[in-house]
Amino acid sequence: MEEPGAYRCIECSRKAPELYKDYQRGVLRISICKSCQKPVDKYIEYDPVIILINAILCKAQAYRHILFNTKINIHGKLCIFCLLCEAYIRWLQLQDSSQSTEPDDLIRYAKEWDFYRMFGIASLEQTAFLIGIFTALWLARAVVLTTKADFTFLLKALLLSSYGKLLLIPAVIWEHDYTHLCLLLIKVFVLTSNLQAIRVTLNTSRKLCLVAIVSGLIFENAIISLFQRIGWNV
Repeated sequence: MEEPGAYRCIECSRKAPELYKDYQRGVLRISICKSCQKPVDKYIEYDPVIILINAILCKAQAYRHILFNTKINIHGKLCIFCLLCEAYIRWLQLQDSSQSTEPDDLIRYAKEWDFYRMFGIASLEQTAFLIGIFTALWLARAVVLTTKADFTFLLKALLLSSYGKLLLIPAVIWEHDYTHLCLLLIKVFVLTSNLQAIRVTLNTSRKLCLVAIVSGLIFENAIISLFQRIGWNV
């Protein structure tokens, strides 16, 4: 993997020294990639909404622009917020399936700790998923993640590409008979985004990315099975 944080051509993923030339007085000229002879990053002239739409469509060019050519440091906050969304969904489903005749104070106390428990479970599942991905990549191509910087950059890319979990909130607000189908579609979208993030970050084949995602799911499901054996409702 090339140096994390270096500019990249969004078309061929080759390293670029600059995105544009500034001729002063508001005159800018987008740099041309020496490898593919295309603009290094056409998205620097695009509206953020257009960039977001292209990212939602999982276009590799949009992912390269976001990951390599912009400075976004919301990975940690986004991860926490996504975990809170997931914990809230599970907590609601748990409340819908449980009935209690305990006093109100005990019920409120139990519900609060149920939410904390759901957050912890969601965090462990996310951690297992990431461990599965890195394990598969390490076993398949040990040279890919050779430094701490490589590891950190890929981790940030995976966390950022999990933004699709934010759709869990609208799925709850607009609750209907197809809620479970919506949750499944959101899961598929997040996994697709994760796959594209791995492919763009490592500049590798879809096959290896798919193997990494499947490995992550195996680790995640192993944690889920462990919780179910303990008797926890996840």
